Amino acid sequence: MDLQKIEKFIRKRKVSFVCSIDNENFPNVKAMLAPRKIVGIKEFYFSTNTSSMRVKQFQENPNASIYFYRKGLIKYTGVMLVGTMEVLTDQKTKNDIWRKGDTLFYKQGVTDPDYCVLKFTATKGRYYCDLATESFVV
Repeated sequence: MDLQKIEKFIRKRKVSFVCSIDNENFPNVKAMLAPRKIVGIKEFYFSTNTSSMRVKQFQENPNASIYFYRKGLIKYTGVMLVGTMEVLTDQKTKNDIWRKGDTLFYKQGVTDPDYCVLKFTATKGRYYCDLATESFVV
């Protein structure tokens, strides 16, 4: 499996799907904007609200998956990554992925207590394209 090809594919996506596990052990999926920071296909950083349901779920159970896809006229491509999600509230990490327009969501700016970072660390994945799937280790 060409992991560089997968990384290039992921970097072009504008939307991602993040899956957490609720307190009854059911998967919960949420569409989110693309990760703010990507390190290979191993680490992905998302911004979110500290007060969100998703943050609470990840604090209780860090198991997670993220999914990226592209639907063309004929061809469908998807990448699922499985791993763990950490909730980060340290100021250095928050500063690192902050963007100018984020004050729309976090009125107090980069130090807003309702602003945090989700860090996903992948351990394995599955790639789908042209009616074929392939599993891989990250």
